[in-house]
Amino acid sequence: MESVRQQKVARLIQKEMADIFLKESRILFGNVFISITVVRMSPDLSVAKLYLSIMLKEDKKAILKEIQVHTKNLRKLLGERIRKQVRIIPEIIFYLDDNVDYANHMDDVMSKITIPKKEDDNFDPNQYPGLKE
Repeated sequence: MESVRQQKVARLIQKEMADIFLKESRILFGNVFISITVVRMSPDLSVAKLYLSIMLKEDKKAILKEIQVHTKNLRKLLGERIRKQVRIIPEIIFYLDDNVDYANHMDDVMSKITIPKKEDDNFDPNQYPGLKE
């Protein structure tokens, strides 16, 4: 369970990094939309794990590698913004959040399921004496 301080610092980092990605992502990564879905802080507030959702690009792993190359610059931009609120600027580790892709996959699977209509159903409750309607 995260402490209140961890949650506050995580929200601060999420807000500031989202703003950084909004303003700097076009310059660094081209026409890609990057949002931060979750930030997890270590108990000593020295490490921040950022889970990213990347849209408008098919090769998300390549964008993630490019973001990881620019981690030092992104941490510097973050440090300029939050240096008065935190004692230590945390190390940043980026991860790809695949929840959106998984949800889209599940939507596709669910849309392919066919459910027979009531009149097409040949269910006879008398075949199963333990069932009650």
